[in-house]
Amino acid sequence: MKPAVQPALPDVRWAFGDVAELNSVYADRAADALADVLTSPAFGRVALVSSFGADSAVLLHMAAAIRKDAPVLFVETGWLFPETLRYAEDLSAYLGLTDVRWLRPEQAVLDAKDAKRLRWSYDPDGCCDIRKVQPLDAGLADFDLWISGRKSHQNKARATLTLFERDAARLKLNPLHDWTGAGINAYAATQQLPPHPLVADGYPSIGCSPCTSRVQPGEDPRAGRWRGWDKSECGIHKPSDDSEPVF
Repeated sequence: MKPAVQPALPDVRWAFGDVAELNSVYADRAADALADVLTSPAFGRVALVSSFGADSAVLLHMAAAIRKDAPVLFVETGWLFPETLRYAEDLSAYLGLTDVRWLRPEQAVLDAKDAKRLRWSYDPDGCCDIRKVQPLDAGLADFDLWISGRKSHQNKARATLTLFERDAARLKLNPLHDWTGAGINAYAATQQLPPHPLVADGYPSIGCSPCTSRVQPGEDPRAGRWRGWDKSECGIHKPSDDSEPVF
């Protein structure tokens, strides 16, 4: 059987205006998209963004099989569970990742806007902005495209995810956008990937400790994030029309 003919990549860089074409070129070929994004100059400077959360090992394993030196951006907000910090170190070593960049909020900003470390309790949007959105924006400044581990099954807000999307002036790739929870678990089991230690304790989605609670049977995987607030996203995933971030 002859191998499928792969479409040629352009000589010039893909840009955010090419999202529709990219989704057509790579329809049902997310693995090829990930490989090309990590290796082809046509996509410019590329980084992965990882929370080192419940499902993070799958995408990081897939990327490490292609490029262990791919930049991985990890935002250490100052409120992450100790288990997450240890997991980030242990999983990075296990996968042989060589360029994991820990991003932290500016201390001057924290002193000015969250000196008592209580902003999460009355303004979670503002807390996410200074502790996660701003550090990641700074970390992404030198990149043309970033890779996200978001999946459409996680909650209603993510139900319409596509493989490629626009993120302000950058491209974003969501190689796991159509994976199911069962598919994630099966891949992790087959590859014998170490799980985040909090998953077995009822946390299928893990963020900052004050704003993450256990999920009950029948709830969507992100129901434990910002429980009691009208909020389902931290704000790092901006809509494609360059309007205000989605919190």
